[in-house]
Amino acid sequence: MIFSPNGPITDLLILSVIARGDAYGYQISQILKKVSNTKDSALYPILKRLQENGYVTTYDQPFLGRNRKYYTMTPQGRSQWEMLKKAWASFKIDVDEIVERGEWDEQS
Repeated sequence: MIFSPNGPITDLLILSVIARGDAYGYQISQILKKVSNTKDSALYPILKRLQENGYVTTYDQPFLGRNRKYYTMTPQGRSQWEMLKKAWASFKIDVDEIVERGEWDEQS
């Protein structure tokens, strides 16, 4: 299934990639393409927003005669990532209730 490039799920995916180790834009985009139709032209504004919100920082590193911009997670970004993971876990439970039982318990 493919989802659109907006909202907290995209933030969660991007932060999850960066949480495993510093990553550059093209690398992130290739990982996201497994589950998302996020275009590179949409990814970079999202990365910029994550940087402006203090969730990631960047640094340049030479690679084959060019500079590659790497994204690294900040402590604030790690907190945001943890919060998004908890929200995702809760969302998955609600979706499973609907898929498996055709209902949803508003109290969960």
